[in-house]
Amino acid sequence: MSLQSALGRPQSGKRRLKELLAHADNRLCADCGAPDPKWASANIGVFICLKCCGVHRSLGSHISKVLSVTLDEWSDEEIDAVIEVGGNASANSIYECYLPEGVTKPRPDAPHEQRAKFIKSKYELQEFLKPSLRITSGGSSKHSLEASLSSSSNSSKRTEEYIGTLKIKVLKGTNLAVRDMLSSDPYIILSLGKQKVQTSVVTSNLNPVWNEELKLKIPQDYGPIKLQVYDHDMFSADDIMGEADIDILPMITSAMAFGDATMFSDMQIGKWLKSYDNALIEDSPVNIVDGKVKQDLWLRLQNVESGEVELELEWLPLGDS
Repeated sequence: MSLQSALGRPQSGKRRLKELLAHADNRLCADCGAPDPKWASANIGVFICLKCCGVHRSLGSHISKVLSVTLDEWSDEEIDAVIEVGGNASANSIYECYLPEGVTKPRPDAPHEQRAKFIKSKYELQEFLKPSLRITSGGSSKHSLEASLSSSSNSSKRTEEYIGTLKIKVLKGTNLAVRDMLSSDPYIILSLGKQKVQTSVVTSNLNPVWNEELKLKIPQDYGPIKLQVYDHDMFSADDIMGEADIDILPMITSAMAFGDATMFSDMQIGKWLKSYDNALIEDSPVNIVDGKVKQDLWLRLQNVESGEVELELEWLPLGDS
């Protein structure tokens, strides 16, 4: 029986959380083992103590969105996501799958510096995933802990240039900005490093429908995808109509951790959370659907007076690209 089935679906969200918290593996902090944790990372799916909570907050909500089990209001989606993960034991089976020799978890009375180093290595740098799953993202890439303990770090580097491909279906735009007399001729450019892909131009339309599939190869060291909307102009430079950064870390981390998605039934495996500093209009879950890892995005364009864009992402592992 699944954990979610065992817990049922009580009417009270707080009751559902408390029932999950009552499970043996959730009675101790996921990171230091302190008893009776009362905080949780909603997107990672772990219960943590007050001291570890402070370190999680310092990582930023794009990595760990910290909520109090007793004090904060949780959305149904956040509760469902934590229950789907299954709690501390399930999450740690991924994030602590590979602890290099000499590395131990901090104790409840550990000093802040030791606690912070471990938690950052575990979640932000992801140094304790299996070597075959370990990935890095943008500027957060550092020498891994494993490499720093080994004189043969060069031989442990990946030999493949890319880790997979992201298929991006550009669905539509809504209420885009006017850049000509009464309308605009919009198109979208998606950029990742030196790669750029582009949709077709839709003439005289502020609510264009593209339904076009584009692909970007994902390198080992990657950052966010830059989305830019332009107005096509025949006689002068094209005008910008807004932009947005797409954080692909939740999608790729989840996809790499679960491996062959065809082995799993439909389920949520991750989430990119809406926050004040990103373009999301609502939280964006990462799901396994019919053996494929997918994510729907609804973005509000930045640095422009109006405009929204809807996309669908699909992860294509090496060999399926």
